[in-house]
Amino acid sequence: MGIVNATPDSFSDGGRFLNPDAAVAHALSLVADGAEIVDVGGESTRPGAEAVAVEEELRRVLPVIEGIAAASGPPTAEPQISIDTSKAAVARAALAMGASLVNDVSALRADPEMAGVLAQSGADCCLVHMLGLPGREWPRPRYADVVDDVKAFLEERMAFAVREGVEERRLLLDPGIGFGKTVEHNLQLLRRLDELVALGCPVVIGTSRKSFLGRIAGAGADPERLAGTVATNVLALERGARVFRVHEVAPLREALAVTAATLAGRWTESGVARTQTTTPTS
Repeated sequence: MGIVNATPDSFSDGGRFLNPDAAVAHALSLVADGAEIVDVGGESTRPGAEAVAVEEELRRVLPVIEGIAAASGPPTAEPQISIDTSKAAVARAALAMGASLVNDVSALRADPEMAGVLAQSGADCCLVHMLGLPGREWPRPRYADVVDDVKAFLEERMAFAVREGVEERRLLLDPGIGFGKTVEHNLQLLRRLDELVALGCPVVIGTSRKSFLGRIAGAGADPERLAGTVATNVLALERGARVFRVHEVAPLREALAVTAATLAGRWTESGVARTQTTTPTS
């Protein structure tokens, strides 16, 4: 899942892709690098970010979704388009424009109409754990056991979505790395990710460029935090994650391909399936 922030204030690339043409070009470059999903967002979810009115969010994201949808299809690779929003009106308009996945950081809590939009459209939905709600300061992170608490939250939100008419097979789960968690909370979630995978829905991991990676790496580390992003996503794959939300697609795709081949004992080369042997290779 490649990230397309059509915002002026996102923590890592705010303003770079506020222009719709630049955002579309960036999305298509992510697809060329191997992204199977492009996640378009018009409102920053960083702590303290200002809330965005529905009309402004629509103005930011709809031209981008329209441009991606128009440019996709043979001979261009066709990605799934995701709308990163917690507003039902934005989701509804984005789905009509060609999106088919709603990435809701509030897990259907911010807008009472969101579950109905999803049920009626048949779209996929990613339920994200976060403390508090978008557009507000996050409360101080306190958990009895962060993994148990996040698991219970996601399980409850899954049950709510299904009760509202959303098919369980349409749901993805995101533990919300960095969303109201300390460094140790984030690391515990990554270490015990298999406990969330056990809920039965595909697990999404979003560690890309997040501040806890820089805090671990220390002064002088890569400001893009690419090495830390690769490391956490490789660990997440080994523990069962299936969707990886990142800013740089090409290096992550390569790292995950090598990891998957190592774990599975087979790989593909020029479309030919091969099985590992004991013959030394370089």
